[in-house]
Amino acid sequence: MRLWADLLLKESLRSPQQTPTPLTQLHPTDGLVSCTHREAAELFYGDQNRGSNRAAGMMIDQLVALGLLEKRFDGQTLCLKIRPLPELKVEAKRPEPIVLQADSFNPRTDAIPVAGLIRQTYAMAADDTPASPQRIARILRQWAQEYPLGLRVLRRCDNLNPVGVAILYPTAYDSEEIFSRPPSKSFYLTSNLEVDPVKMAHPGDPSCSSIYIRAWIIDPTFLQHRYICEFLRDTQQTLTQMQADFPNLCDLYSPVIHPLYEELRIALGFQKTCEDRMPFYWAYLSLDRYLALDIEQALTSFKLAHTPRN
Repeated sequence: MRLWADLLLKESLRSPQQTPTPLTQLHPTDGLVSCTHREAAELFYGDQNRGSNRAAGMMIDQLVALGLLEKRFDGQTLCLKIRPLPELKVEAKRPEPIVLQADSFNPRTDAIPVAGLIRQTYAMAADDTPASPQRIARILRQWAQEYPLGLRVLRRCDNLNPVGVAILYPTAYDSEEIFSRPPSKSFYLTSNLEVDPVKMAHPGDPSCSSIYIRAWIIDPTFLQHRYICEFLRDTQQTLTQMQADFPNLCDLYSPVIHPLYEELRIALGFQKTCEDRMPFYWAYLSLDRYLALDIEQALTSFKLAHTPRN
C-alpha cells in the first residue's frame, strides 16, 4: 500500500502545472514511475529493524509475478506501474458488452496467446528463468495433437482471442505416483525440463483413473462470476465426454499455484493433499462429486477478489 501511494504521489508531481491534491482513493497508475530498490526498502521496511535493498527487489519481483506490478529496467532506471486490477478498473461504458464463450482449443491460432497467459499466471512457480511462450506453445500444440478434447479455451466473441484455458490431462497409470509428491515435481509447461514427468494416457486405456488439471486460468480482466461459472460448466461437460474415452476416470488433481484460486478451490470442495516446500499444493476432488455440482449453487457466496457477479 505504501509503494502504491508513493507511486501515485510521484506521478501526480510530474506535471509542474498540476497542483497536488490529497490522495483519497487508490487507483492504477497511468504509466511507469521510477522507483529505486532503496526507495522501495524504505517504504517496505522503514519502521522495522530488518530489510534491505535486495529484499525490496525480491519483494517487487514477487508482486510482478502475482500480476500486481509491471516492471521495466532500461539498464539505469527501475520503473514500476500498478496494473489495473479488475475490482479497481473503471471501464468506460461499452455500446455492447464483451461476450465470452467456451470453445475448443485451436492450435494454429490459440497457442501463442494461451502460452503468454500461462507464463504470466504461473511465473511465480518457476525456479529459474521462466519458459518462453514459444516453448509453451509447442507443448500445447503437441498435447492438442495427442488428445484435442483435453484442451478448452474461454474465447471472446468479438475478436476470437482466448482469455482463459483449461488443460485436462488424462494421466497414465505409471505416472499417478506424481500426485503423492510435491506438485513442483510435476511442473513442465513453465519449466525447462527436457522430458515431461507425467505421461498422457491413450484413449481407451482402462487403467487411466486420474485427470491432471495442468491449467485452469482466466485472464484477470475477465475473472468475473458469470465467466467463472460458464467455464466451470464447460469443464463438467468436457469431463463427461472424456469418460467415453476413459471409462474408469474417478479422480481430479490440480496444483494450486496462484493465490487467486484458493477461494475457488474451497468453494468447489477440492481438498488439500500433498503440500510443497513452496506455497503450492495438490488439491483433490472426486470426478463424480464435481460432475454432480450445481455450479451456480456452489458459487452462491463466492467472491474471487471481489469480482462482480453480473
